[in-house]
Amino acid sequence: MSKVLVIGCGGVAAVAIRKCCQVSEVFSELCIASRTQSKCDTLARALEGKTATKITTARVDADNVQEVIDLINNFKPDLVMNIALPYQDLTIMDACLACGVNYMDTANYEPEDTDDPEWRAIYEKRCKDAGFSAYFDYSWQWAYREKFEKAGLTALLGCGFDPGVTQAYCAYAKKHEFDTIETIDILDCNGGDHGYPFATNFNPEVNLREVSAPGSYWENGHWVEIPAMSIKREYNFDCVGNKDMYLLHHEEIESLAQNIPEVKRIRFFMTFGQSYLTHMKCLENVGMLSTTPIQFDGQAIVPIKFLKALLPDPASLGPRTHGKTNIGCIFTGKKDGKDKSYYIYNVCDHQECYREVESQAISYTTGVPAMCGALMLLTGQWSKPGVYTVEEFNPDPYLDALDKYGLPHREKQNPVLVD
Repeated sequence: MSKVLVIGCGGVAAVAIRKCCQVSEVFSELCIASRTQSKCDTLARALEGKTATKITTARVDADNVQEVIDLINNFKPDLVMNIALPYQDLTIMDACLACGVNYMDTANYEPEDTDDPEWRAIYEKRCKDAGFSAYFDYSWQWAYREKFEKAGLTALLGCGFDPGVTQAYCAYAKKHEFDTIETIDILDCNGGDHGYPFATNFNPEVNLREVSAPGSYWENGHWVEIPAMSIKREYNFDCVGNKDMYLLHHEEIESLAQNIPEVKRIRFFMTFGQSYLTHMKCLENVGMLSTTPIQFDGQAIVPIKFLKALLPDPASLGPRTHGKTNIGCIFTGKKDGKDKSYYIYNVCDHQECYREVESQAISYTTGVPAMCGALMLLTGQWSKPGVYTVEEFNPDPYLDALDKYGLPHREKQNPVLVD
């Protein structure tokens, strides 16, 4: 019996909340908090009479540490699930430390204002020292390790699918399939069709910043950075078919390179259709992906925020999205002195997700892992003071929970490799 504060009420949060309500023997009380409390109220009404979980709602500005502290002190949760924006990770972590509460999120920190001089100086030094230029990285949250250790609290970072489940797949492969892992290819395929000429399946601002950034991968102990979308491969995905996929920078590469030190190469690929890429390139060329404010009619407007307001809300895509996703990891390495390869992945159907939780599969494949990660923390199966990523915990009970609550894994020995 646990009390959980969920900060955020977008598409992913709505899935996580609905799944928490399916496990009311653990999630006995939920408080849903967002800057827009009416969204929380709407979801709470939709769940009324359908769960034994007691649900309350609240308004909070998650950029304001004191507001988050006041909310935590008022509700007194056992865990704070941060399913808001990655811009707010640090303020919520500060509030959890101040109140003595465990923390988790689904994506690592990145700043909203990438022109802030103080942040920019730290960022540029990291680019030079580390060798990659993505705005998001774990260093800001890893800096909290000692604080959480001393407080006797756990902070679980990046517990979505990728990052999150993909890291659990890596831990599982290391524990059960390999003595040493040499290469990891993380493949994220969305074979769904929502019918729009252009839309993003999660927060447009975060999505477009991620996709338009230079790609990078880990090889032989260092980062290799490449121009955005400059490495393309084709892969035949189970239940989806042949898809073009492109190498991107992704946050779990950074932690996996530390936690699986023998690995020689880690890459991340994501599928995109040509229409998406054409629209994105056009928008980038005319400056619509910029995070730098411009003056328009006497007002400061951030182009990518204006674009976000024009695009369909990802939470609205559920009823019109058809097809499947396929996300997983392909490994090469050695077992008992012999070379081997192995593939572990999940296939998720957009329409089945919508029938269950009124969401498309992209939100489902992030929201379900968030609930399962919270389940691990609340039941004590993952419990040690400090700041951790998913692969640093025992993967077995987590994968069991994913199997049970909607994201069963599949396995292949000797899969087709990515060249």
